Order: sequence, then C-alpha cells, then structure tokens
Amino acid sequence: MPSTTSRVIRLRGNVGLCREVVLGMRIVGGTCKGRGLSSFKGLSIRPTSDKVREAVFSILFHYAGSGFSGTFRRTLDLFAGTGAMGIEALSRGSAEAVFVDKDPKSAAVIQKNIELCGLSGRASVVRKDVLDAVRLLSMKGERFDLIFIDPPYDSSLTARTLKEIDEQGLLGAGGMVVAETSKRKPLELTLANLTLVDERRYGDTLVYFFASRA
Repeated sequence: MPSTTSRVIRLRGNVGLCREVVLGMRIVGGTCKGRGLSSFKGLSIRPTSDKVREAVFSILFHYAGSGFSGTFRRTLDLFAGTGAMGIEALSRGSAEAVFVDKDPKSAAVIQKNIELCGLSGRASVVRKDVLDAVRLLSMKGERFDLIFIDPPYDSSLTARTLKEIDEQGLLGAGGMVVAETSKRKPLELTLANLTLVDERRYGDTLVYFFASRA
C-alpha cells in the first residue's frame, strides 16, 4: 500500500502554505476515476478542464500501440499546476510520474492531490523553473515516455519548452509530448527530433501531439 506522504523535492526554499478551494475537478478515468482534486485561487494556475483532459487521453490511447501502461510508463508533467494531467496518467496506468512547477502553492496542491489519490509511492514533485528542470533531468540521464506542457497561455513558454525537450533528448523512443497553448498563440516551430502527429482545438485551447522520430 502506498505511503501517505508524497515525496516533494525542495530544490529551493520551503513549499509553504496555500489557500485551497475545490473547483470540481475530478480524475476522469482509470483506477482513481471520480476522485476529486484540490486547486487554489490565483492567476498563475489554469487547470485543463475535465472535458479536454478526457479528449486528450482518448487520443493518447489511440497512439498507445502496446496499451497505455506499456507505452507510457514514465510521465513528466511540466507547469503541473494541480497535477491533474500527471495524476490522470498514473490513474490510467503510468508506472511513475514527475511533476514540475516553480510555484510553492502549486507544489503544495500537487502533493495534496497525489496523497488524495493514494499515489505517493509513484510520484515526485520538483519545485523548480521548468526549463532548468528539463536540463537537470537530462543531465541525470532521465527519459520519459509521456510529457505534458501546459504553461500560462499568455507566454512563449510552450515553444521554448518544446525546443528544450527536443535539444535535450528528454523524450524516449516511441514517446509522446502533449503541448497546450491558446488559440491566439498557435505554435510555429521546427523540431529536429519531434514530429507533429495530431492537433486539436477545444474552445480557446489548442492541443498539439508530438511523437519521437526515433
């Protein structure tokens, strides 16, 4: 049985306290289906809706040739916010997940949600700038099968993070990167090691699916 305390990697300072409110978000599939998630008020967080999350995972299942758990064993959730995307992946069969967010309030909420879902033994939280974390994970030889990128909409961080993942070779062979952005900021970039295989629009959200060329 998983321990009741998730691992929080404190790279700088303390996680700190936050005010939490439940926004009605829930895990939509897998072993934790229906489990409610906590969030918090603030401009720095914009959780992916349950409807969009369900659509994204339906597409991922389509590309999972050897089944979700066999294809996407290691998940990396960047700009993790509440941790909903990575927790959804764990619920659906990923063996482990790493959550990255530099906001101490987000780190605390992710920790709480991991514990609420009983997934502490399969998850770790890194409180660090995402681009720095990508470089650090690459230097350690880490590779992931499924990577989520969901930064604040009004930024260039989606493209910058994709380029860093591409250059650092963080995505394993047969892996997939799911990147979200606003319809007002569509992606226009060329990547050496990643190829765009699908693109969807859900309201104001654009979701891009990139596969490893390897």
